[in-house]
Amino acid sequence: MDRNIQAIISQMTIEEKASLCSGLNMWQTKAVERVGIPSIVMTDGPHGLRKQENPGDMSSKSVPATCFPSGAALASSWDRHLIQEVGRALGEECQAEDVQIILGPAVNIKRSPLCGRNFEYFSEDPFLASEMGTHHVLGVQEQGVGTSVKHFAANNQETLRNSINTIVDARTLNEIYLRAFEGTISKGDAWTVMCAYNLVNGEFCSENEYLLTDVLKKRWGHQGFVMTDWGAINERVKGLQAGLELEMPYSGPDRDQMIVDAVKSGKMDEAVLDQAVERLLNVIFKTYDARKEGFTYDKQEHHVLARRTAAECMVLLKNEDSLLPLDPKQSVAVIGAFAAKPRYQGGGSSHISPTQLDHALDSIREIAGDGVGFAEGYHLNQDVVDEALITEAVQLAAGKDAAIIFAGLPDSFESEGFDRKHLDMPESHCELIRRVAEVQPNTIVVLSNGAPVVMPWLDSAKAILEGYLGGQAGGGAAADILFGKVNPSGKLAETFPVSLKQTPAYLNFPGGKSEVNYGEGLFVGYRYYEAKEEQPLFPFGYGLSYTSFTYENIRLSKEVMKDSDTVEIIVTVRNTGNRTGKEIVQLYVQPLDSTVVRPVKELKGFEKVELQAGESTEVNFTLDKRSFAYFNTEIHDWFAETGSYDIVVGSSSVATPLRATIKVVSTMIPFCKVTRNTKFYELLAIPETAEFAEKAMNDSLESIKHMGALFAESMGDGGLLLLFEEVAKWKKYDGLRSMISFFGSGMSEADFQKLIDDLNQKLGL
Repeated sequence: MDRNIQAIISQMTIEEKASLCSGLNMWQTKAVERVGIPSIVMTDGPHGLRKQENPGDMSSKSVPATCFPSGAALASSWDRHLIQEVGRALGEECQAEDVQIILGPAVNIKRSPLCGRNFEYFSEDPFLASEMGTHHVLGVQEQGVGTSVKHFAANNQETLRNSINTIVDARTLNEIYLRAFEGTISKGDAWTVMCAYNLVNGEFCSENEYLLTDVLKKRWGHQGFVMTDWGAINERVKGLQAGLELEMPYSGPDRDQMIVDAVKSGKMDEAVLDQAVERLLNVIFKTYDARKEGFTYDKQEHHVLARRTAAECMVLLKNEDSLLPLDPKQSVAVIGAFAAKPRYQGGGSSHISPTQLDHALDSIREIAGDGVGFAEGYHLNQDVVDEALITEAVQLAAGKDAAIIFAGLPDSFESEGFDRKHLDMPESHCELIRRVAEVQPNTIVVLSNGAPVVMPWLDSAKAILEGYLGGQAGGGAAADILFGKVNPSGKLAETFPVSLKQTPAYLNFPGGKSEVNYGEGLFVGYRYYEAKEEQPLFPFGYGLSYTSFTYENIRLSKEVMKDSDTVEIIVTVRNTGNRTGKEIVQLYVQPLDSTVVRPVKELKGFEKVELQAGESTEVNFTLDKRSFAYFNTEIHDWFAETGSYDIVVGSSSVATPLRATIKVVSTMIPFCKVTRNTKFYELLAIPETAEFAEKAMNDSLESIKHMGALFAESMGDGGLLLLFEEVAKWKKYDGLRSMISFFGSGMSEADFQKLIDDLNQKLGL
């Protein structure tokens, strides 16, 4: 339905406009019936619908909905199409329950594996998180249901999440923590964004003008509205002026009155309020008009999708002697309380009431029949090594062909609201694995956890399947993989460390009582391990299959490209095993001669392909400027500097057998003005100033040579030569002021300033 929103706003009173800027209750926006503005409903996500029966009562029961795998699992599929399909199903369930906005996806970066909410987040890598979030958004919004990308921004811990001040440098903020949101806004066109509780560099996210206006609205062009996380408001009027449109939930009439008073007193221009109302109405009408009254969905069909999705997400971490897949004719001991009472989702606001629930024990019995025995092994709700339970499990395992132990992290070990203190599993789970493996060499461990764990029992298990929190159909999906109905194809979207001390943020997580310093900077996740040449337990992008793949060839469409161009990369991959399987082909870009600090390499492309036994295929990637760029803090933009870059492709961050080199030529100027401290290397990279910079640098070096006699007696000719070689190597990093300093040319300050002015004129600055 076409509406003249400007005309509607012109008819509204200041009080009516202000009323739209806060909720009606816990889950609804206010209506203004006099001018035809409806109320819309929103509800928690992101991996399932958590609509409460009574929107005004936070404690009321949730309606049944499909519980899909959590974000940590979904990202391990590395499958854009699958994520979009799940999003589409979520949108359908929202339509069936008359929900207009679902709160998700959650795209915050996994800065530390200790974060209690990591089960809900996608990845440690911003490109992967952005791609997963984008396709989640596209799927949901195809159904006319809005999404709310959260939690914007740099919300990477639960400790003091309401008050912690995140201190993060501009490059890290933009390259790591904002980059994960960018795709969901720019490519996915998410209709709403949810701001986080915390502060970023001294400003609450709810009133951070740099985040909400400069980045979100101006740079990324977001056309929707920003809402608070529940209760995340600080100063209401300041938030509105900074770009925050909607406060949730309703917290009384005072908030609206603050806005009214600010406008009437002249403290805030009414135009600011009008702009907020326009953004709100655009989304309210869009979602309200897209409602499908009487819509229903097939619950069984969505359950089947949940099972297929969970199987695509699970990661085979170890499979010694090709123990898996099991033969249904083998006798197996199923051990561990999680097999009968699964932990399939995280705790907190995303907790779903599932439409049905698969138990791994039942699913395994459906496949393997009477040869399946079960032992509880440990208590669900307490970490006590129960000798009677372990003895029962050991005796059962000893008499079977194989033992499958379901272990991991119980709810008390990880949840929204608190961070983990360690990476350990319950000792009762670890002791069970060790003791069973002593009598049963064919021991398989299936993990249920939302984040990495350390594995002191690694050598005891012959096979390990990372099941994450697989949703309501995770038990059936695990059985499908264990017995070969599905060939595992998931890969880790985060690094598994050997120990907590090995993690990048170990010295800076979770910070003090008021602030947390992101001291590791850009070196989050695999970026850190690669830079330090440390071997983690399992690297980023890692995952095994029941078949094998080889990477045979790589070619580029060009060997030199301008940053305004694109380059095509074609990679040949072959299934060299004896069964059909899926491989996730990963492309990383490695700068070879960067003038700024950069990670060794960064993920810039991936594709999941299915190949029959013996089949090969060509996988195509397109890279553009952003694939080679870093965030230049002087020009506040992405800058791909002139230089050589290796493009490496393979099956994980540490296995990249294919390599090709490309030269990138920048067409941008990496500074706003030439100054006395502009570096020679910056001018060398610009065609208009390269000749000048080369000559000026060489002249400066000649001056140094003439001064060499001062040092010759003490250093000798050989030492002097070495000194000069070192000085020459680093000379390009000097500022222009070296032309008139100690070893300078004798140029006057006036002539030097004229030179700078001439350079600026030549560059049009």
